[in-house]
Amino acid sequence: MNDLEDINGLIARMADRLDALTRDTGRENPVLIGIHTGGVWVAEQLHRKLGIGEPLASLDISFYRDDFTRIGMNPVVKPSQMPFSIDDRHIILVDDVLHTGRTIRAAMNELFDYGRPASIVLAVLVERDGRELPVEANVVGIHVKLKPDEHIKLSGPDPLQLEIKQSP
Repeated sequence: MNDLEDINGLIARMADRLDALTRDTGRENPVLIGIHTGGVWVAEQLHRKLGIGEPLASLDISFYRDDFTRIGMNPVVKPSQMPFSIDDRHIILVDDVLHTGRTIRAAMNELFDYGRPASIVLAVLVERDGRELPVEANVVGIHVKLKPDEHIKLSGPDPLQLEIKQSP
């Protein structure tokens, strides 16, 4: 089985690293926030494995993207769900794929509209090359090097599946 097929193993290792990171840095009682759509799917599994008491939150960053005026309105905008105050909280922000860094930048912009967190830890299932902004994940399931005409696709939520696809 290749590493892309073992999503459960990747998420289990991510949960172990997040648990150790929060414990070792004194970031007690973190809250988990997933970025729509794939980040929420990954966050749901991490939320269960970490046993976090607070409900899972989700962000739809469509209106915070820096290419919003270029690509127009996203036809499938989902509302963000923030069932708790983020002021002075330790946040674990989860996404499926970290590529350019622009999605994470948009997510952080939206988070600060909700309040001022004490800290943000970034956890991503897949980190690939091609960063355009200085964004680095604290916890990564797997690092993948792709050809220029390839991208990673996460499908789910049940089961979660990762595959490398040719760009159109």
